[in-house]
Amino acid sequence: MKKFNNAFTMIELIFVIVILGILAAVAIPRLAATRDDAKISVSATDLSNIISDFGSYYTSKDTFSTIGDMSNVKFIEPSTTDLSGGASVTYEVALGSGICLTFTTTSDGNLTVVHTGIDTGIICTTLSSVKAELIKTHSFGGADVVY
Repeated sequence: MKKFNNAFTMIELIFVIVILGILAAVAIPRLAATRDDAKISVSATDLSNIISDFGSYYTSKDTFSTIGDMSNVKFIEPSTTDLSGGASVTYEVALGSGICLTFTTTSDGNLTVVHTGIDTGIICTTLSSVKAELIKTHSFGGADVVY
């Protein structure tokens, strides 16, 4: 009677390793792209929330002086928080490796959102095209608001 060996041969093991390597080479870039898509979605939501926060804050306080204290989004602190006499304050937000957006406020209730172009990462550049309708000047007070 012949005895069968249940062990794998070296060639079978090499084939399995090669197949697993091919599957990993296909799957890993797709997972990285999915992670970037998720970060872009979070950043787009943050951008909408920031603009909404600015509008709500200005409506309730009639100033933008301490907006950095009340938003859930981390701002790079402005150089000044005094908006008296028509001064403007610029807030910066880093969404990737560098500064992605700047938010400039004025004492009369205008908020200007600008894509800086400093951060050239995938998240910042895609965000500027996905949410292009939000990257503009928003008016929350002053002569531009019609009641």
